Amino acid sequence: MKLPRTYSLEEIAEITGTTFVGPPNFPVTGFNEIHVVEEGDVVFVDHPKYYDKALESKATVVLINKKVKCPQNKALLISKDPFTDFNKLSKHFNPFKKANRAKSSTATIGKNSIIQPSVFLGNNVAIGKNCLIHANVTIYDNVIIGNNVTIHSGTILGADAFYYKKRPEGFDKLISSGSVLIEDNVDIGALCTIDRGVSGITTIKKGTKIDNQVQIGHDTIIGEQCLIASQTGIAGCVVMEDKVVAWGQVGTNSGIRIGKGAVILGQTGVTKSIKGGKTYFGTPVEESRTKLKEIAQIKQLLKSQKK
Repeated sequence: MKLPRTYSLEEIAEITGTTFVGPPNFPVTGFNEIHVVEEGDVVFVDHPKYYDKALESKATVVLINKKVKCPQNKALLISKDPFTDFNKLSKHFNPFKKANRAKSSTATIGKNSIIQPSVFLGNNVAIGKNCLIHANVTIYDNVIIGNNVTIHSGTILGADAFYYKKRPEGFDKLISSGSVLIEDNVDIGALCTIDRGVSGITTIKKGTKIDNQVQIGHDTIIGEQCLIASQTGIAGCVVMEDKVVAWGQVGTNSGIRIGKGAVILGQTGVTKSIKGGKTYFGTPVEESRTKLKEIAQIKQLLKSQKK
């Protein structure tokens, strides 16, 4: 998430209640989760396993629970609980705003767009031209929708990321302060759910078509002209490149990349990053020809054992 202006390291330390290592006037321009972090951002890390990843990331400031050597041209925020202190940034810069009507006065709707009854439009929603939003669609705050987009009934855009930290007393939620971007000429079926980013933007690019009952997790990027069939579940922080086809009941792990033009057959579990231009099947995922040969060989082996 980009900040409304450039803040100093000292100002960010005051908001989070942390001590800092670096010049007090060190510039901070945003805060982001590790998968989408950019230069100028604050990133948090609270486990030794990920210290190096955070310290070597594009982040300019690392919110960390151990005093370590500060990398050159970076700064540190030292915290007893980075997870909680990162949430303080979300609460400060993007506090929850209660709705007082079904269609927010700050929502904008482009020319020739049709909004059917019982649609909820949150604060600062922007809908482009020639869109059709069917009844009972819910669009949370700050979602941006391009031109010529169709969204069918029951779909929800912008719900919170599924991101929790286990504590002795239960699960602690990482507050979502990101958003959703739907680009031009996208169709979204009924009863779909597209979660907003933790701090970035979950994005569906131009010309993609999504069937009914599809779940897309936080900070995921779906490329242009993809086809995603019913009951597919795409985890958070996935990058699906252009012209990918995912047939029904496909599921993915988080943080993977699916290459351009890949075809994923139904009920496949995409457990790792896969290259484009190939067809895949099975769990764990393999090229379909390889997987089908394996299945045929197993069947032959079982038959031979029965004789």
